[in-house]
Amino acid sequence: MSFAVCLLIVLSQKWHGKLSHDHDLNGVQKVHTTAVPRIGGIGVMAGVLLGLALFQMLAPAGVNPLHSADIRLLLLASLPAFLAGLIEDFTKRVSVRVRLAATAMSAMIASAALGATVTELDLWGVDTLLAFAPFAIIVTAVVVSGGSNAINIIDGFNGLSSSTIIIMSAGLAAVGLQHGDHLVVAIGALCIGATAGFLALNYPFGKLFLGDGGAYFLGFLVSEMAVLLLVRNPSVNAWQVLAICGYPVIEVLFSMYRRRVIQNVSPGAPDALHLHTLVYRRLVFKHVRRDASRPWNRNASVVCFIAPAVAMCVAVSVIAGASAPVSLAIVAAQLALYIVVYGRLVRGRWGVAGRASADAISASANASSSS
Repeated sequence: MSFAVCLLIVLSQKWHGKLSHDHDLNGVQKVHTTAVPRIGGIGVMAGVLLGLALFQMLAPAGVNPLHSADIRLLLLASLPAFLAGLIEDFTKRVSVRVRLAATAMSAMIASAALGATVTELDLWGVDTLLAFAPFAIIVTAVVVSGGSNAINIIDGFNGLSSSTIIIMSAGLAAVGLQHGDHLVVAIGALCIGATAGFLALNYPFGKLFLGDGGAYFLGFLVSEMAVLLLVRNPSVNAWQVLAICGYPVIEVLFSMYRRRVIQNVSPGAPDALHLHTLVYRRLVFKHVRRDASRPWNRNASVVCFIAPAVAMCVAVSVIAGASAPVSLAIVAAQLALYIVVYGRLVRGRWGVAGRASADAISASANASSSS
C-alpha cells in the first residue's frame, strides 16, 4: 500500500511538483541535483492506515481488536506532528520550533489516550521525579519530540533515515516479541512495511523524498514504540531501548553540543557537519567513483557505510541488552565509537583531540560555507 501511494506521487508529480518538489538545490545540507517530490510521508501514512485495514481484513485474528484500537489512537495522536511536517514540505515556512511543539503535542495526546507516559528511566533521582505525573508527561514529550527530530536530522541521503527506521523498528519489535508485547510488535511490523514501500522508490535512485512530514511521523512512531515498550513491560530497561535507538539520538545530541559549544551558533542552525555528511565527503568521494550515467551512486553509497554499523549495534542491543549494566555499556560503546569516527572524519587522521578537533570542525565549517 505504501509503495502504491508513493508510486502514484512520483507518477503524478507534474501536477503537484510546483508545491511538492524540493527546489532548494543549494542548501548547505543538500546533495541532490534535481528537484524531487518531498512528500513521501503521505505514502508512509497511507501505507500504515491501509496496511492495517488490509491486514485486519485478510488476517482478522492476526491483530488483537484492542491493539487495533490502540494503533488507531496512536495514528490519531500522530496527526499534529505529521501535519506540521507536511505543511513545511509544501510551504517551507514552518519553523523547527513549531514542528517540535507539534510533535510534543502528539506525545501528550498519546500519553492521555494510551497511557504512554515514561515513569522510569533507570536514572537515580530522575525516576523519583517521574512519579510526579506532570513531570513525567513533560519528560515524555521531550523524549518523543527529540526522537522525532533525530530522524529528521539524519534524513539527508537516499535510504539513510528509512533504513535506520526499519532497523530500529525491527529491534524494538524483537524486544517486544521477547516479552510478549504484541502491540509493539504490530506497530513495528506496520512501520517496517510502510517504510519499506517508500524505500523502494527512495533508494537508490532518489525518486521520492521522505520530507519532514514522513520523518516526523516515523520518528514519532518509533519513539512511541520505545515509550510503550517501557510502559507496558517493566522488566525492559530504558538503557536497552536507548541502545537500540542510539545512532539518531547520539547524532542529535552531539550536533547540539557541536553547534552550541564548539561553533557557538544556534543548535538549530543547519550545517554540513553531520556524521552522514562527513561520510559522504571523506569516504564516499574517496572510494566511490563519480559516474555521469548514474548521478545518484555517490548519494546512495552513504547508507552502505552507516546502515551495517547501525544494524550491528541494534542486534547486539537486542541479544545482550536485557541487563541494564550491559545496555549502559553498549550505549557508552556507541557514543565512544561515534566520537572516534567523527573525529577521524573531521581531522582526516586518528589522534589529537580537544582544541584541535574544535579547530578542525570550525575550518571544515568555513570550507563548507565557502563551497
